[in-house]
Amino acid sequence: MNFHIITLFPEVIDEYTHASVLGRAQKEKKISVKTYQLRDFVRNNKWGKVDERPYGGGPGMVLQAEPIIHAVKKIQKKINAHLRKQKTSSYQNAKKKFGRVKIIVTAAGGKSLTNLYAKKLSRHKNIIIICGRYEGIDARVKKILKAEEISIGPYILTGGEIPALAIMDATARQLPGVLGKFESVEENRVSSRETYTRPEVIACEGYIYRVPKILLSGDRGKIEAWKLKRRHPLR
Repeated sequence: MNFHIITLFPEVIDEYTHASVLGRAQKEKKISVKTYQLRDFVRNNKWGKVDERPYGGGPGMVLQAEPIIHAVKKIQKKINAHLRKQKTSSYQNAKKKFGRVKIIVTAAGGKSLTNLYAKKLSRHKNIIIICGRYEGIDARVKKILKAEEISIGPYILTGGEIPALAIMDATARQLPGVLGKFESVEENRVSSRETYTRPEVIACEGYIYRVPKILLSGDRGKIEAWKLKRRHPLR
């Protein structure tokens, strides 16, 4: 799976995706994360300016459509060129299977990111994520690119980099082998939001805190039932 991230701050994406699970997944070539500096796709000014004041007035600035569209088109061209390197007999099959590129725009008012949505995303070979900034992105981007707006919650962030990371993290972990063991994917097992580990007893400020006796009983049936009552509210 290949993630293509269009952003004004590639360093934010690179720092996270080269560490921990996503970093290991890249080393093992289970995923690929490529960042694209939006300013590199500006054509009409030498300063790399990508924002303008909104029509109709209002505070803040809006990301212009043209640099984003140029960036996406160039990425799509590279993807198609890669597919053409396949043997002629298998090119059409490869294009049919992997050629459709999923395009996402991070937006506070978009569709909510869920595990179910992440599972669906994991079926795509190439995903382009456009990170919003300032007051947002020119609405024509969504229409022209047939992009889907995705939100990670009912709140406003300073930029779309954190949502982009959340989308990648939630999606990549759905791929076989990324987490090391398939049973590590919480939604595929009974996973409690209440967990404990050693030591069995903790003393703190005059109080004693113990691990629930059921978890020490060795009765797998009762333990699984206990976990089921406290399972993650995954959707």
